[in-house]
Amino acid sequence: MKKMTRITNVVLLLLTYQGFLVAQTTGQIDGELKKWHPISITFDGPEVSETDAYNPFMGYRLNVTFRHEGGELVYQVPGYFAADGNAGETSATSGNKWRVHFNVPQTGQWSYQASFRMGENIAVNASSTAGEPVSFNGATGTFSIADTDKSGVDHRGKGVLRYVGEHYLRFDNGEWFMKGGADAPETLLGYTDFDGTYTHTGLSKDAGDVLIWGTTQHKDGRGATPLKKYEAHVRDWKEGDPVWQGTKGKGLIGGLNYLSAKGMNAVSFLTLSAGGDGKNTWPWISHTEVDRYDVSKLDQWETVFSHADKLGLFLHFKTHENENDQLLNGGKLGPERKLYYRELIARFSHHHALNWNLGEEHDLWDELNDPEQLNAKADAMYLHSLDPYDHPVVTHTFPNQYQQSYTPLLGYEYFEGPSIQTNSMRPWHNFEVISYWVNASRQTGRKWNVSMDEAGTGALGVTTDDYDDNYNQDEARATYWATIAAGGDGVEWYFGYAEEQNDLNMEDWRSRDALWDYTRHAMDFFKTNRIPFWEMENANALTRSERDFVFAENGELYVIYLPAGGGAALNLQEHAGTYTVDWYNPRTGGALQKGKEMVIEQTYSREPASVLSALPTIKKPRVQGGNVTEVSGPGWVNLGMPPADPKEDWVILVRKK
Repeated sequence: MKKMTRITNVVLLLLTYQGFLVAQTTGQIDGELKKWHPISITFDGPEVSETDAYNPFMGYRLNVTFRHEGGELVYQVPGYFAADGNAGETSATSGNKWRVHFNVPQTGQWSYQASFRMGENIAVNASSTAGEPVSFNGATGTFSIADTDKSGVDHRGKGVLRYVGEHYLRFDNGEWFMKGGADAPETLLGYTDFDGTYTHTGLSKDAGDVLIWGTTQHKDGRGATPLKKYEAHVRDWKEGDPVWQGTKGKGLIGGLNYLSAKGMNAVSFLTLSAGGDGKNTWPWISHTEVDRYDVSKLDQWETVFSHADKLGLFLHFKTHENENDQLLNGGKLGPERKLYYRELIARFSHHHALNWNLGEEHDLWDELNDPEQLNAKADAMYLHSLDPYDHPVVTHTFPNQYQQSYTPLLGYEYFEGPSIQTNSMRPWHNFEVISYWVNASRQTGRKWNVSMDEAGTGALGVTTDDYDDNYNQDEARATYWATIAAGGDGVEWYFGYAEEQNDLNMEDWRSRDALWDYTRHAMDFFKTNRIPFWEMENANALTRSERDFVFAENGELYVIYLPAGGGAALNLQEHAGTYTVDWYNPRTGGALQKGKEMVIEQTYSREPASVLSALPTIKKPRVQGGNVTEVSGPGWVNLGMPPADPKEDWVILVRKK
């Protein structure tokens, strides 16, 4: 059993608070005192309730400043009202506990000081002197941090995943991140085991409801959906995994276990679907009381997110969606919207790998006649001003609105990249979309982290394993490789509304079991073969075929994806030396293999006006029994044919000796 540390010291100082004497304490520290292991500090403060006439969420502000003994590391971290301090178990709505989480980035001695102030709308007031100091304001304490003892996928052995000015994100321990995981269900948190979670009606911008899969939904499959149970994943829950209130949480915890066991490292979800698709997810005590937060529900969310950290899962927070992006302050950065962001950051920003998505199918530029994306810029700046770890801020939009949504954000210092949605599973189309924004951002000097977060048509997305035509999953596999070749950081897979296990109603991730295998094989290829993808760029022009996808560290390393199989020739005209040639099966994974020799009858054109006309014209290729193990430059080199199944997709790895 892991040893948990608790420290409680009382400073003999009494303050007067609204006529009562309140002891100022250093707070109670809970958690493993190790580097990258989040800790919690809980203070005894005023006794309040979620529904008090004086709103405790708006009327109090807790900030805690943490300082490392070296003097260079200083973090200001927002805190929150925690009811009785154990609300996830007790469902408490009132109490005197106030809490802050801190993901400790360095070993050694740390000190902290609490600022706790009271005043009208003070929670969304940035002034350090706003309001009046009350209760435990000024409380201090110290703690000592040892090194982490975690390894493997556990984020507590890696640190915070950060934007570092490149197209890929990097953990504090130096490990670069390539993403693969689930974009569905977006109503992940519409789960029956969470307190205060129900399905509502009304508040939608859309109309045209029909009956689909036994639920009332919009004509395109959206609408009010039943709460999830994830019963198919209860068997994936393991002894020792977290639960709350007895046996609650096993289905969702088990589902995350399944995704992690399949090698996935990302999961996406809405934190607000009130008035939108699903209509069953929000952080408040009801779907209409937008400034009163459900403490016990959010404590239960925290249990799930903490387990995701241990499983190595990136948390994609979608803070709004198209149907409710004007629900808070009409889409402007007003007090309700500011409080919403502050509560999310205070309760969840200590998790290691996450981003803040301003909205799924975000189109505030259109709704508010704001072509310069001023609202998105204001939101992004506000999120960065509060988040002590500077997690990436992204946004998602419709396929026909890229230019309006993303172009004004190019080069903006508080925005880290687009969350791409396409309406196709065609690999070349998806490659071109990713490639465009990778290159456009590079030209501004601020490289974006570009993600493929919703590929495929709205009806299908990526289909289930038992779908009548599995060609869709073949294209999905090619889309993953095309995304990486374009400089994208990976894919979160969307499930279309035409299937029962869809973006809103999905209960069983096993419905796409083969898809997770294909995705894992791709990520394993780069990890196992120690391929520095963060240093590579697209180089499709280096092969003769227009159908190949080439990802290269030019002169050193080439990854060539052949979506339709066959052979390949590589341009090494400017690079002398010997290169090894290996083949990888993206359908089955496994070890590298050697390809077959190919003898080619060829003719040459001597026309100097065209580079392409000087290349060999292939006629009647013949495959021989020998293996292609090495090629030498400079010049065009023939890489041979696949080891087997020449009409299926293959990957060629060409590496300089």
